[in-house]
Amino acid sequence: MRILIVEDDPELAAILAQGFGEHHIEVVVARTVGHGRERAVLGTYEVIVLDVLLPDGSGFDLCAALRARRIATPILMLTARDTVDDRVRGLEAGADDYLVKPFAFRELLARVRALARRHPALAPEQVRIADLAVDLAARRVERAGRPIALTAREFALLEFFARHEGAVVDRAAIAAHVWDDNHDPFTNVLEVLVRRLRRKIDDDFDPKLIHTIRGAGYRFGV
Repeated sequence: MRILIVEDDPELAAILAQGFGEHHIEVVVARTVGHGRERAVLGTYEVIVLDVLLPDGSGFDLCAALRARRIATPILMLTARDTVDDRVRGLEAGADDYLVKPFAFRELLARVRALARRHPALAPEQVRIADLAVDLAARRVERAGRPIALTAREFALLEFFARHEGAVVDRAAIAAHVWDDNHDPFTNVLEVLVRRLRRKIDDDFDPKLIHTIRGAGYRFGV
């Protein structure tokens, strides 16, 4: 599972990332409304955990903006204010759940898992494209019945490609999913990673699935 946490408190964000990581849940952290919007639009997540009070705006507004863009990823709001008006405002903005600070991590974990289960269509467990089979939960890959071993980065890239089958995706979108904020989009690291993945899932097979769209990015599919 992969989730986005939009939280400006670096200590709390680090604690949450560590806690989820111990339960094999990948975490991407954003600390502002602007960064959270960018991450939510460019990345793919099972759940978004969204703080209400952010340094450059309101989590309520970000939630509403994501829904206006037809991003249907389940959203859980975090807030220090336990009032009926705040809960109603969050739900009206499009949130799926609401948790008041301070909270027990076990409860947050349970709510995140429940939201992910409640929206299975957003995160299919298995993807099949031509003769390529990707088990997203077990992180297993086969092509034409042949098992293919991938590194964590290669699998993250393949997962992103598979979830965006047929669409042209640019470098920024790929970087937002595969790397953290320290990645330099102007290096050739992405090309190297694509080349490694292509060698494993395309070179010995037909049809080819990874297509370079010059000046635009990549398209994945037949």
